[in-house]
Amino acid sequence: MPAYFYMMASRPDGVLYCGSCNNIAQRVQQHRSRKGSVFVSRFNVFRLVYLERFDTTAEAILREKRIKKWNRAWKVELIETANPEWDDLSSRLNDILPFD
Repeated sequence: MPAYFYMMASRPDGVLYCGSCNNIAQRVQQHRSRKGSVFVSRFNVFRLVYLERFDTTAEAILREKRIKKWNRAWKVELIETANPEWDDLSSRLNDILPFD
């Protein structure tokens, strides 16, 4: 089963949240319904700005733990390399996710 590392933002260059999950569409919906995380809810971090797919949950969790230790500038650079406009990727999940 695939797993995902993701980053969400409150707005372009805003508050960032890093997470991992097995079902990214469901996880984004949980965040938006304010059931995903107290932090996300408190700071209105609902824009999916970065996404990586992994073959295992363990790989996604490891990536999350590593990136959480990064400084903010490195996280912003990672986002802007893949998504320079900080677009909300959640509306395009069907297009960017491979069939599993």
